[in-house]
Amino acid sequence: MLFNSFEYLIFLPTVFFLYWFVLNQKLVAQNTLLLAASYLFYGWWDYRFLGLIIFSSFIDYYCGLAIEKSSSKRNKKRWLVVSMLVNLGFLGAFKYFNFFSASLSYGLNSLGYEVDTLTLNIILPVGISFYTFQTMSYTIDIYKEQLKPCKDIIAFFAFVSFFPQLVAGPIERATNLLPQFYKKREFSYKKASDGLRQILWGLFKKIVVADNCAKVVNQIFENYNEMNSSTLLVGAVFFAFQIYGDFSGYSDIAIGTSRLFGFNLMQNFSFPYFSRDIAEFWRRWHISLSTWFRDYVYIPLGGSRGGTAMKIRNTFIIFVVSGFWHGANWTFVIWGFLNALYFLPLLLTNKNRINTNVVAEGKLIFNIKEFLQLSTTFLLTIFAWIFFRASTITEAINYIKRIFTTSLVSLPMVDVKPFLYIGVLVCIEWFQRSKQHGLELSELKIMPVRWSIYIFVFCLILFFGAQSESFIYFQF
Repeated sequence: MLFNSFEYLIFLPTVFFLYWFVLNQKLVAQNTLLLAASYLFYGWWDYRFLGLIIFSSFIDYYCGLAIEKSSSKRNKKRWLVVSMLVNLGFLGAFKYFNFFSASLSYGLNSLGYEVDTLTLNIILPVGISFYTFQTMSYTIDIYKEQLKPCKDIIAFFAFVSFFPQLVAGPIERATNLLPQFYKKREFSYKKASDGLRQILWGLFKKIVVADNCAKVVNQIFENYNEMNSSTLLVGAVFFAFQIYGDFSGYSDIAIGTSRLFGFNLMQNFSFPYFSRDIAEFWRRWHISLSTWFRDYVYIPLGGSRGGTAMKIRNTFIIFVVSGFWHGANWTFVIWGFLNALYFLPLLLTNKNRINTNVVAEGKLIFNIKEFLQLSTTFLLTIFAWIFFRASTITEAINYIKRIFTTSLVSLPMVDVKPFLYIGVLVCIEWFQRSKQHGLELSELKIMPVRWSIYIFVFCLILFFGAQSESFIYFQF
């Protein structure tokens, strides 16, 4: 079920009505409703996916209890390994088996050994990378004694499958989200109204910006050999805003929807294209994944505590693994590798945390230095996104080569109207860059002005929204 579908337009108000007007103040009943609604939401794509998420939830629920009950560190570690093997085993089988099989066959054939490629004809379950990481962090935190295991099976299963963020995040930590299922929730008009504003902003980013950009991007990347350089550059820029509008739009809708039910999810995007270097970009882009890899991979490997060689090793591991998390394709690995190269000079010169405040804080506009920093970071990001979008490494390289020709000064050969929608996005987010989302306008005291902005955004969705497309990150 898509957030931008007619079915969801029926689903959300129905669940909201039952949750607050029928089951209000009945905690167990509310959690049960959220669990049932989440399974309906998830099973809408394919009911067979439900068996996998239920089994995964049961394994982690039981392993969490077993870790706490174990009297020795050795037994605790055994149960943690069981949880990790099940979760990573499912992820590996469904997402990466065919990739590794094809890569191995290609390598052996290159050496002169004729080997047939063994593939599994299976469908990748929607959102498996997201809920797998969410449940893995649960058992890891219990093992590290940072969290007590959940003994309420309904609350735990609802935590794993919580429908707003189930399919594409944010990847919530059990330490933040799970305790919210234990407490009675009070309806808050302020929280709910802000949630609706964030949903509206997320829909604008998805339907108006991302989906309009997608039509042009698909046309360009599918026919890049026939396009001039300026058109290819436009395609790369549009993809940067397509993936941002698509993914951050999903996160906005997820966070806003959660607030309707009295839950607080972590901020997943913090205006990343207003970053002055790559380190700042990764503190603002897909925050839940970046912090997950930091806490569960980078720091256990030694982080930045060791010598130069360890710093370089850990940096490349974290970025390459992050790239591989996105998909079973060498293009994602190269994308991660490029970001590691971008990040490395900042790390080695201890400048990776110099830009921790909001750009041009307290000012209307940036200065020349900030403009150059923003532009450079954005161009580097666009360059890496080409590998993310391309089907193969060869396609990405050829695409980049064709950008740098004399036709770069010619006019683009595609519809450039999405620049207007991007302009609206950038303008609103620039003025809101210190807030949680683009329509957080509570400090704007003039009500007619606030409502004029809401109505303007709504009209853009109504009249300029493109035909609905699935969210990009559903494939991950």
